[in-house]
Amino acid sequence: MSMNVGSPAAGADPEPMMEMNMTPLIDVMLVLIIMLIITIPKANHSVNLNMPVGTPPPPTKEPVVVTIDVDFDGTILWDNQVVPDRATLESKLTAVAAQADQPEVHLRPNKLVSYKSVAGVMASAQRLGVTKIGLVGNEQFQ
Repeated sequence: MSMNVGSPAAGADPEPMMEMNMTPLIDVMLVLIIMLIITIPKANHSVNLNMPVGTPPPPTKEPVVVTIDVDFDGTILWDNQVVPDRATLESKLTAVAAQADQPEVHLRPNKLVSYKSVAGVMASAQRLGVTKIGLVGNEQFQ
């Protein structure tokens, strides 16, 4: 750092000061940071839920279960009865979907069956409006 001593030469304009005073900028930034820290809400790691009080009522009746098995060669069985074609399967799925209280449909594919056969059954069920369907592992075919 150097110090400017003396006056400028006669007739010459004084040069403007090229350095910016950083102190007010730093003060303003510190105040903003402190305000930000004060206004941040306290971290809360819990989720408040309104849970029901008491014991739930027992189920009124056991759910009806329909089992659809898909064998290794793509054969479809509806409650251990062979379904001859896709139209018959879809008519049965339509009947299930039309019920007010739909039965649970348990889809049990063989571990050797192609995905295409299982996906076809699932797509038909979804398209026809079956809402209670789930994949179940079956020990008898494996």
